[in-house]
Amino acid sequence: MNKGKLLLISLVALFAASCATDSVDESASVEQSAVAAKKFVNTSDNAEQGKLIIYVSEECATRLECSEVTRSGMTELDLLASDLGATSITPVFNLKVNGERKRAMGMDRWFVVNFPVQESLEGAADRLANIDYVEAVQFSTIIPRPVQQAVEFDPASIAQTRAEEYPFNDPGLYYQWHYINRGYVTLYPTSVAGEDINVEPAWKYTSGRPEIVVAVMDEGVCYTHEDLKDNMRANEAELNGVEGVDDDENGYVDDIYGYNFATNGRVSWGRDGDSGHGTHVAGTVAAVNNNGIGVVGVAGGSGSGDGVRIFSAQIFSGKQTAGYDATAQAAEYAADNGACILQCSWGFEPNAFSGDNMFVQGIAGVEYKAFQYFIETKNCDALDGGLVIFAAGNEGQPVAGYPGAYNDYIAVTAYAPDGLPAYYTCYDKGCNVSAPGGEYYLVGNSWAETGCVYSTLPNNTYGYMQGTSMACPHVSGIAALGLSYALDLGKTYTVDQFKSLLLTSVNSFDEDRFADFKANPEGGTLNLASYRGKMGTGKIDAYRLFMGIRGVSCIPVSTTESNTIDFNAFIGDGNVSMKMLDYEISDETREALGITYDAAFGGKLALECTKPGAGTITVGLVAGGKNVGGGMVTGGMRIEKEFAIIARPGVPVDENGQPQIPGGWL
Repeated sequence: MNKGKLLLISLVALFAASCATDSVDESASVEQSAVAAKKFVNTSDNAEQGKLIIYVSEECATRLECSEVTRSGMTELDLLASDLGATSITPVFNLKVNGERKRAMGMDRWFVVNFPVQESLEGAADRLANIDYVEAVQFSTIIPRPVQQAVEFDPASIAQTRAEEYPFNDPGLYYQWHYINRGYVTLYPTSVAGEDINVEPAWKYTSGRPEIVVAVMDEGVCYTHEDLKDNMRANEAELNGVEGVDDDENGYVDDIYGYNFATNGRVSWGRDGDSGHGTHVAGTVAAVNNNGIGVVGVAGGSGSGDGVRIFSAQIFSGKQTAGYDATAQAAEYAADNGACILQCSWGFEPNAFSGDNMFVQGIAGVEYKAFQYFIETKNCDALDGGLVIFAAGNEGQPVAGYPGAYNDYIAVTAYAPDGLPAYYTCYDKGCNVSAPGGEYYLVGNSWAETGCVYSTLPNNTYGYMQGTSMACPHVSGIAALGLSYALDLGKTYTVDQFKSLLLTSVNSFDEDRFADFKANPEGGTLNLASYRGKMGTGKIDAYRLFMGIRGVSCIPVSTTESNTIDFNAFIGDGNVSMKMLDYEISDETREALGITYDAAFGGKLALECTKPGAGTITVGLVAGGKNVGGGMVTGGMRIEKEFAIIARPGVPVDENGQPQIPGGWL
């Protein structure tokens, strides 16, 4: 990949360096080291050898960009680079695309210095930091790759008991409890009906639009997969161009379905060390729906070419893993190539950055700048920027891993088919919302995988994985669905507005069950009280997001107790004075919620629901009096308002049967 001019060190500088001598007293050296230390963005822990990232002054950046390939034009930098035996100084970011905007953001001031690996990394960093016009030095920390291993699954091994119909004809949807949880204990012994993302009623409005593009920053996505290929976003210039040529002149060769930043080449998924992680994640976001094969994606469309689009911003490839510079380039590439959602199922362990420096070390640097650029890039008519969504981490710690813990990004925790926190999930500080991540369980002495998340794997295969890595793409998919629906309705949002809408479109955890203990598949038990109020705002709900976009109030009701709904409590500030005149419930809503009884009395609605589900009720109200006026009669005005009813187990009701929204989750 040609990322700009290759700035080789001149022979003149090499000669000058060989003749130079240093005579620095000890006190001056200590003072220089103290000054240098203030310029370090992070530490050298787990950093790439033979590489340093520097942030230079505007003048230096201009000279580096405009200099001849044989000379950088900055004497001190040339001398030091020559002394290190450096092979190149190259820009981190691709100024061929949106160059002026990137310069305005200071992205042109980041460079990578490459030198032989036998040179001391810390010594080179210290010497670079002592150059006045080098304003920051960053080690290129290697991103830890996810460790989940897929379990391929043959659907024929478990008989389907299709007592109910499904919205799409993909055979794997039955096994995707995380979308539609019917409580089938053959899939998970303690499965609870309704513990899912409530996407089925949302699909009745839209199942995705191709204008919405999601970049999967992960292992490479198998773009030839039978269940993904039709929802891959293709770079037509490269697809129809000459192999080995940068046909669209964007700085990347053969970037047809994305780019491999770990190897600087084409997207790959079958190298030694690859696990299928990126392909699995991609399937959850946008496997093609209703094509009669495989599985379903959250935003995979209806089988008519209308799913959201995805491409691969690859940072893991075989046993090669990107460092901070390549990760930054991947995020930049995602922004420059039309993505409005950056799907990131990876991150550092929560203890990787200690104490108060957790949000400072490693984040004030080049990758932070790239994520900022993504957030500030508009690639969707419904949103004024981009969403960055991370997995919270699988270490079971009371804090999200970096970078997900940073408050500009959404960090996703994981729950199991029983609706309780998964044994591995991180929680509490920095965690924003929860989604299905799945969970293995023991049958005798054997692991059973069907409580995990079912999705695509490379080479037209399918299988299970568990982790916050699997929870994360559920949120990315729901965000993509929501933006699709916003486009349908002509709605527009700022990034902050949409994040607020997304993170409040949730259902609560069952507080009563947090008094219990839960078996840990790896041994021992989990004290669920530790997770109370700490899994984020709640469990992400696609239908609630749609109702929020529509401007319709959502009312939670219980499937295990009788409900009495006072609609006034869900209008305005909850203290309005309106009288309910009548109501209308469609047959579709009655079926979806399993309504066995409904009646109006005292201006309220008594309702009994037997099935987890969602639907709308239209309520007639009188505004401005107790009775409707008309003709010679002075009275109130009849109005109609639509409410969304969401039935779930575990929704508490007060002594009067009024559904309650538990505190601590919203």
